[in-house]
Amino acid sequence: MATRIPIEDSFDLHSFLPQDVGSALSEYLEEARRNGFDEVRVIHGKGKGVRRAQVRTLLESNPNVSGFFDAPPERGSFGATVVRLKRRDS
Repeated sequence: MATRIPIEDSFDLHSFLPQDVGSALSEYLEEARRNGFDEVRVIHGKGKGVRRAQVRTLLESNPNVSGFFDAPPERGSFGATVVRLKRRDS
């Protein structure tokens, strides 16, 4: 039986294996948009920037995303990315 995770305005990728990030992020963004979120924060960590780059590449091609940028300092700075989602009616 699959575990259901509540959809919130932030999504922490630290617990995901690199090969699972793409599908997890895609599913999260779809559900967040379906649940009416206009903007969410994806936490990828600071590290060497590998996961950040992976996330940015995935966001560029995701049909639910209208834009993204580094989170402000109080929300994680370059350890997180703020994602703007397309409106549900577009």
